[in-house]
Amino acid sequence: MSTNVQATETEKTTGQHHKDNPQEEFQSILKEAVEILGYSDEVYEFLKEPMRFLEVNIPVKMDNGQTQVFKGYRAQHNDANGPTKGGIRFHPDVTADEVKALAGWMSLKCGITGIPYGGAKGGIICEPRSMSMNELERLSRGYVRAVSQLVGPTKDIPAPDMYTNSQIMAWMLDEYDHIREFDSPGFITGKPLVLGGSEGRETATSKGVLYTLQMVSELKNMPLEGMRVIVQGFGNVGGYLAYYLHELGVKVVGISDALGAIYDPEGLDIPDLLGRRDSFGIVTGLFENVITNEELIEQECDVLIPAAVGGVITTENADQLKCKFIVEAANGPTTREAIQKLDERGILVVPDILANSGGVIVSYFEWCQNNQGYYWTKEQVEERLQEKIHASFLNVQNTAEQFGINMKTAAYVEGIRKIAEASGLRGWINLS
Repeated sequence: MSTNVQATETEKTTGQHHKDNPQEEFQSILKEAVEILGYSDEVYEFLKEPMRFLEVNIPVKMDNGQTQVFKGYRAQHNDANGPTKGGIRFHPDVTADEVKALAGWMSLKCGITGIPYGGAKGGIICEPRSMSMNELERLSRGYVRAVSQLVGPTKDIPAPDMYTNSQIMAWMLDEYDHIREFDSPGFITGKPLVLGGSEGRETATSKGVLYTLQMVSELKNMPLEGMRVIVQGFGNVGGYLAYYLHELGVKVVGISDALGAIYDPEGLDIPDLLGRRDSFGIVTGLFENVITNEELIEQECDVLIPAAVGGVITTENADQLKCKFIVEAANGPTTREAIQKLDERGILVVPDILANSGGVIVSYFEWCQNNQGYYWTKEQVEERLQEKIHASFLNVQNTAEQFGINMKTAAYVEGIRKIAEASGLRGWINLS
């Protein structure tokens, strides 16, 4: 099931991306949650933007001998609860506003799950699929040199994200160790096991989504066996998730990649598809009856799991969905306006900042193991991950019932509460 360094996440789909600015999307729900909690306007003003944002230029000597300059970013949303934490993505569509929004969402994930971190995010505008391994290594090392003053095991801990994986984390760790002149395994997470990585980290996001789906199946009294699920995205997260679901007797009736999607109401042979997937996570090119990503989302199923990119469920297609509920494995796949439409239709949306928090939870476990110099078994990691996901789900569900709001807004309320309280106790803001 492994993919190469250039394809650890499902790449850009042919579906629609955020029509709205992701940072504006984050801010609009943030404002609503702040008002629900009865906090002052200054809480919103303080949390709507990252505390720090760095834009860098990274010169990289390419294999043809020419130097290309890449634009990179690092956003640190809030560090009241502890050092900031967040992945680094390599993608041609990376923007400053996307990185800022993702850092804010990471802060909320940490608040929801009770992890002593704030949120951060990094990104580089590049096309990793057209770069050699040597060029990717030089770019990875150049990024660390550019941001080295802002990051560190007690300041800001990076991790893998879209089109980055354990090999890229290994190069970044080595570069940081050279700069600081001492071994710092806690500087970065998602590392190879031999360099201080954690068991279960590669599959953590998928496992977290699975545990969330199990909670929803209990809530809705719908057994997993025989459940019909569409997984939109077939990269690291979507691929592992589809495999786990198949093993539990779930009918995975649809999957997609960058070239299109396949759908079979009787269920797909997931192990076979994973075995035929190429190094970029592409498999639909082998089939003739391929539909688009947009068409896949609108096919009949019990559960729709968007596991690729943001903004694929909008007001334009929310009325056409034929699912009973949605579990967001990707970041920001459903716009706020779409969620309002889905609420009216009685379709539950389990938010991304809850459902896909498995990655940051196990990254936190990895950091703890690095600090202790003591490493856990895969069974210990997954047991503790499941405990965190279950507790977080119940907290968000209770908040939704308490305030009479949907789970998306409830997740924001839960996440913001901890950030705001920590910021208030430090004397940075007044909550009322």
